Amino acid sequence: MTENRPAKPQTGRNNLDPHLDRYAARTAGMTASEIRALFAVASRPEVVSLAGGMPNLAALPLDTLSAQVGEIIAEEGLVALQYGSAHGIPALRDQICEIMALEGIKAHPDDVVVTVGSQMGLDMVTRLFCDPGDVVIAEGPSYVGALGSFSAYQANVVHVAMDEHGLVPEGLREALRQAEKAGQRVKFLYTIPNFHNPAGVTLSVERRPEIVEICREHGVLIIEDNPYGLLGFDGQTYPALRSLDPDNVVYLGSFSKTFASGLRVGWVLAPHAVREKLVLAAESATLCPPTFNQMIVSRYLATHDWKGQVKKFRENYRERRDAMLSALQQYLPPGCSWTNPDGGFYVWVTVPEGVDTKAMLPRAVTARVAYASGTGFYADGFGSRQMRLSYCYPTPERIREGVRRLAAVLESEMDLSRTFGSVKARTIPGPETPSPDTV
Repeated sequence: MTENRPAKPQTGRNNLDPHLDRYAARTAGMTASEIRALFAVASRPEVVSLAGGMPNLAALPLDTLSAQVGEIIAEEGLVALQYGSAHGIPALRDQICEIMALEGIKAHPDDVVVTVGSQMGLDMVTRLFCDPGDVVIAEGPSYVGALGSFSAYQANVVHVAMDEHGLVPEGLREALRQAEKAGQRVKFLYTIPNFHNPAGVTLSVERRPEIVEICREHGVLIIEDNPYGLLGFDGQTYPALRSLDPDNVVYLGSFSKTFASGLRVGWVLAPHAVREKLVLAAESATLCPPTFNQMIVSRYLATHDWKGQVKKFRENYRERRDAMLSALQQYLPPGCSWTNPDGGFYVWVTVPEGVDTKAMLPRAVTARVAYASGTGFYADGFGSRQMRLSYCYPTPERIREGVRRLAAVLESEMDLSRTFGSVKARTIPGPETPSPDTV
């Protein structure tokens, strides 16, 4: 008699993951973000974290918000705690249109889709437009969350250079010409025109119509990601690309930087036909965004001086930006350069030849300072001489101390480079590169 035994589980090529052979091919593009791995550093009080872009929420009127949340539950709890539309609540979509009008956008609430943060909108747009092998044009460097979405959907990213005035138009033309020559399908340009993450630069007003026209000529959609647009330190707002070409620009917005990131409320403004597909994509992803969170944001906008609150945020971040730039000027060794942001959260630093910022990071953490190495912001392996420094969260005093510590590590690396050659070509005892669980 033959004994019936359970089939032995298939372990595939990796005994550590018995499901390896079952995954979809696109999961090969899903990799851990270098930046996400650094967020745990911020919880260590002895480490000055200049890595994560966490908004500073200390200026929020928490007592007022607490009372308003209670009112929403008491007055509209049966609606707030129920399923809602994948489109988003009408009141909030009306208010979003009023906010976008500050940047010259004329929009109808029906073309706004509320999302669980703008990252969800970016993911949906990529899912709608990109097949494996399609090309996405993006600034170099670019937002790490966007690169993650593009990689997950197996799109190929082609970077276009920036200068102090933002995306270089001739670089965009050349990238599109090369793609067309190679028979590649370019689906869209992904751009952060205002106070760029991570570069800190802003696309000049003069270049904006030219960028829009280049994309129109080549039949390329524009994805305009604008979470920082109201955070210009002089209060200036710039004309949105969407305001220049409503039919060819999908606009992503968020309340994460101008209100509260933990509520995860963002939106997409899209041409009408695209809007319909976005609603279907939202339904398949979340069924509906949280009604309660949307009502909190809507009540806040309706009853609070939110523009005055944004002004407080700008003042807060301007003070921290000034502390960062002053410390960089005082402490960083010769040969370093950096951008001078007029808004937003970030400064982009370039270090001398021979220093690899990714390889240097473990030593910096040992010296109790953290930053985001530049390689995480490129899809093609570049960025080893760059780093992103975030000034939004630490106090000015902590920023100055963090830069002082960073400068000492950098000077040590430069000494080693002069003695032993490039960091990639030498072996020097030092801490191992931290894993995501330990950084």
